[in-house]
Amino acid sequence: MSKRIAFLSAAALGALALTATIVTPVSAQDKMKSEMSGEKTVMVGGAAMFPSKNIVQNAVNSKDHTTLVAAVKAAGLVGTLEGKGPFTVFAPTNAAFGKLPAGTVDTLVKPENKAALTKILTYHVVPGKLEASDLTDGKKLKTVQGEELTVKRSGDTVMIIDSKGGSSTVTIPNVNQSNGVIHVVDTILMPS
Repeated sequence: MSKRIAFLSAAALGALALTATIVTPVSAQDKMKSEMSGEKTVMVGGAAMFPSKNIVQNAVNSKDHTTLVAAVKAAGLVGTLEGKGPFTVFAPTNAAFGKLPAGTVDTLVKPENKAALTKILTYHVVPGKLEASDLTDGKKLKTVQGEELTVKRSGDTVMIIDSKGGSSTVTIPNVNQSNGVIHVVDTILMPS
C-alpha cells in the first residue's frame, strides 16, 4: 500500500508541477481581486474555487483532487477541460480513487492504458452546465464518453448512478467555473 501511495504522490506532484507551467495557482492577489469584484468562491480541498477560472485552473489548487489532476494529465485531457465548454464535471476526490482495488490507479496512469483512463474520466463529464437544481430524480445524463449516468435524488442528497449500478454521492455541489460547473463526488463512476 505504501508503494501505491508513494507512486500516486509522485504522479500527482509531477502532474501539478507540469500543470503549474500552464496554470497559475491561486495567489493572495487573485483572492483579493475576487473579493473586490464580488466573485463568490467555494472552498474545495482547502482552496478557493474561482468562478472566473476554468476547471483545470481551479482543480490544480484542491488538495483533495491531486489524483484526479494527475489522471487528467496522464489522459491528455488538460486542454479539453481548459476549453470553452461548458462542462459539468463530477470530480472524484483522492479518497474516491482510494476506494478502487489496489493497483487500479497505478495501472490506469500507465501510457499503455491511456484509452481506458480517458474512457473513465470522460464518463465523469457531461456537456453543458448542470447546476444541482437541474439534477432531478431519474434524470439521464449523456456523458462525453457516450454512456449515460442516472440521477437519484432524495431531498438535498444527490447521487449519480453509473452503468454498473454503482453510486456516487455529490458532496460539494455547484462549484462554478468559467467553463462550467464541478460537483465533487465521493466514488469513481465506472462505464460498462
